[in-house]
Amino acid sequence: MALIGRIFVIVFAMLVATLAAGIAIAIGLLGPEWHVLSGDFAERASFWVLVFFASSFTGGIALLPVFILIVLAESFALRSVLLHALAGAAILLLGYYGSGFGHRFEESIDRPPPPVSRELELAAAAGAVFGLVYWAIAGRKAGAWRQRA
Repeated sequence: MALIGRIFVIVFAMLVATLAAGIAIAIGLLGPEWHVLSGDFAERASFWVLVFFASSFTGGIALLPVFILIVLAESFALRSVLLHALAGAAILLLGYYGSGFGHRFEESIDRPPPPVSRELELAAAAGAVFGLVYWAIAGRKAGAWRQRA
C-alpha cells in the first residue's frame, strides 16, 4: 500500500517539477522583456503559452531518463539535494544536445560563438530547477516506503 501512495507522490512531483522547469525557461526567455509584461492580457497569455510549450518539451525530452533515475534513486534511497539538481541539469543538457538544438548551422561572421550559449544556460538552469522541485516534493523521502513503521 505504501508503494502505491509513493507512486502517486512521484507522478505528482514529476508534473510539478515539469511545470517549474517550464516556468524557469519562460522567465529565462522573457527576462529581458520582463518590464514590458505589465498587465496586458495578451502578454500574460503569451507567457503562459510559453510555459506550456516549455513544460511539454521538458516532459517529453526527460520522461524516460528521469524515470530510470527515479527507479535508481528509490531503490538505493538516494536523497541528496545536490544529486537531484545535478541529475536534472544533466538530463536537460543531454536532451538539449540530443534534440539537435545545440548545433548551430549558421555562425556569426563578426564574432565567434560564445563557449556557453544562452540556450545552454537556460537548459541547465531549468534542469536544476526540475531536480530541486522534484527533490522538495518526492526525492527527499526516496526509499522510505520500504522501511517498516
